[in-house]
Amino acid sequence: MTDEKLQKHYLTFETYLRRSKKEFEARIEGEMKITAQLEDFKLMKVLGTGSFGKVMLCKYKEDDNMYAMKIMEKVNIVRTKQVAHTISEIRFLDAFKFPFIVSLQHFFKNNVYVFLVMPFINGGEMFYHLRSLKKFEEHLAKFYTAQVILSFEYMHYLGIVYRDLKPENILIDSSGYLKITDLGFCKKIDSQRTYTLCGTPEYLAPEIILSQGYNYSVDWWSLGILIYEMCAGFPPFFAKDHMKLYEKIVSGKFSCPPHFSRAAKDLVTNILQVDRSKRFGVMKSGTKDIKGHDWFKGLDFDIVFAKKYKPTFIPVVQGQGDTKFFEPYGDMELREASFNEYDEEFKSMSLK
Repeated sequence: MTDEKLQKHYLTFETYLRRSKKEFEARIEGEMKITAQLEDFKLMKVLGTGSFGKVMLCKYKEDDNMYAMKIMEKVNIVRTKQVAHTISEIRFLDAFKFPFIVSLQHFFKNNVYVFLVMPFINGGEMFYHLRSLKKFEEHLAKFYTAQVILSFEYMHYLGIVYRDLKPENILIDSSGYLKITDLGFCKKIDSQRTYTLCGTPEYLAPEIILSQGYNYSVDWWSLGILIYEMCAGFPPFFAKDHMKLYEKIVSGKFSCPPHFSRAAKDLVTNILQVDRSKRFGVMKSGTKDIKGHDWFKGLDFDIVFAKKYKPTFIPVVQGQGDTKFFEPYGDMELREASFNEYDEEFKSMSLK
């Protein structure tokens, strides 16, 4: 983008951000209401599983549309001391309204589980496609990066650090655009620092590993890791042993494959700076250092934001319920209980 286009972009985008901030603050502080119940859905297939619980494809009986339902057992949330994180994720999912961030459609709970219902993004995880294609061409990586940058600008403007960027947490929809998902590590910090050790090892910023206290800088570091991994097919820092991995990250020493363009090497090198005073995204000019970089020459962020850019890769799906891009998992048997388990723990978090 030229300086003139960049300036115009910021005028229009910042107007959008200011309006969004008022809406976000009203929703994040408001009372959350239960808008559905389990009986309203037909459960169809397990899409994913993790320590949190499982995600299932489901059909909402009222509109016949497909959704992804995240099912979390209350006992596991309490046992792993994740009540605050879970409530935080629910609230952020409900309050965020951005084209490239997944949103909450319904929230409810029963005696045993907490349920989050989100749109089903049937194009699958970026991780799936990156593994299939081995690596992305730079023009595709650039297109995806632009959407992540805009999403980070949105979150950071609202005072929120994301802290969990990785290909597994990025979904690709049937139009070829992204949706960032899994908001469990989001935290409202505003102008403060935070010290929590969280995130995926290969994507951790040096300041997290060194317990130095950090802010939005960690998201820009993870963006540099993502750009590298998209273009190379593997992350810049890797070791089977986590301590050795952390030593490599803290040293900041890495090399780019020879097929990287000069601009890609330069951008990644300027983002993956251990010294935060030299890291792109964090310096005085903020994201202008990234968005105005040569690597983005020819890409208009406004066109991407408006979803008017034609993606060079679009997942081929057969209908709304196509799950071919998701690994097969076993069935899920839902447990029942005659009483409301951990009622107080969740009632105290203002979930009515």
